[in-house]
Amino acid sequence: MTAYAELRAQLETLTTEAFRPELAEIDRLSTLEIARTMNAEDASVPAAVAARLPEIAAAIDAVAERLARGGRLVYAGAGTAGRMGVLDASECPPTFNTDPARVVGLIAGGPSAMVTAVEGAEDSRELAAEDLAALRLTEKDAVVGISASGRTPYAVGAVEYARGLGALTVGLSCNADSALAAAAEHGIEVVVGPELLTGSTRLKAGTAQKLVLNMISTVTMIRLGKTYGNLMVDLRASNEKLRARSRRIVALATGAPDAEIEAALTATDGEVKPAILVLLAGVDAATAARLLDAADGHLRAALAAATTA
Repeated sequence: MTAYAELRAQLETLTTEAFRPELAEIDRLSTLEIARTMNAEDASVPAAVAARLPEIAAAIDAVAERLARGGRLVYAGAGTAGRMGVLDASECPPTFNTDPARVVGLIAGGPSAMVTAVEGAEDSRELAAEDLAALRLTEKDAVVGISASGRTPYAVGAVEYARGLGALTVGLSCNADSALAAAAEHGIEVVVGPELLTGSTRLKAGTAQKLVLNMISTVTMIRLGKTYGNLMVDLRASNEKLRARSRRIVALATGAPDAEIEAALTATDGEVKPAILVLLAGVDAATAARLLDAADGHLRAALAAATTA
């Protein structure tokens, strides 16, 4: 059997690659009918994610534990899966004020692969190892391999390399019994079924990956004290919209009048979390900073310390 024949045989066993005869004439439908069909397909994704919530939660707790000890979260994937990881990583600094090096997205073929396919990059386990080695990956870190098929060599190679170093590993795929899940310490298999367009895993599989990655980054940051309730208190106010949002967050958290909010934010150089502590605990900015540092950035713990001091 040739290499291509062997690969074709592998693909034919994957749920994400299955052909759906009932959709063979979808191009004959009206635009509204196609849109309704797609919408009905998409509606099934949250249920598929819900079926894997115990595995997702266990992976998040493990990731949060690594990051709490100073480790990093690294996503690794090819094509759509890689783009999902890069997108999630890139949104952590403005949302949670994380160092850009703390949550990293790797895509097979490098940054240019975000907009242009890099031929053959996804087929290389060695390339994944090289990319992780360039990050100086250690046992402190967590690596999430992402692949709809669950067989992409780049994603599997990333997980295998990371696990060999003692790093935490998570394998996120959309097929059952995947090589990626088997290679990882934490396997998450969100089986969304065959796609509307045969093998187009940018559709339901991509949506499922986005939902799971949202959970991994968001809940991890909640566990790390990056929020206060459902408020983004570590928000980085880098533009006018975010500066306005910062003031609104302080107002929602404290109920203080605008003048007091402005004074607190001025005293804390625009940082939301210490400004809230200044207003709720009645301390000065230096004391707020010291309390937050002692509480590892957890605002609730800092507030409790301030009120019992």
